[in-house]
Amino acid sequence: MEVDLNEEDKYYLAKKRVEEIKGFYGNLTAYVIVNLVLIFINLYTSPRHLWFYWPLMWWGVGVVFHGLKVFKVFPVLGKDWEEKKIKELMEKERENKNKWQ
Repeated sequence: MEVDLNEEDKYYLAKKRVEEIKGFYGNLTAYVIVNLVLIFINLYTSPRHLWFYWPLMWWGVGVVFHGLKVFKVFPVLGKDWEEKKIKELMEKERENKNKWQ
């Protein structure tokens, strides 16, 4: 079930995609800068007790999942998967209705 998109719709989808990618790179940039500052603070104030790796690790997990979603490596996280599943379920419902008529 293909949908024909006009130029305005294509532009809107492309713009939305660019915003998603920009959002990921903004998140990644903040992750790197903030964690560099945290590493510096930790090593400067208490080098014998390292704690910087906790935010580095957990925020890093979030950045990885964000990247997987944005670059569609793991399709279950994306809108495309949701839309395909909705269309599939609607088609099954339509076939079941027609089956009993």
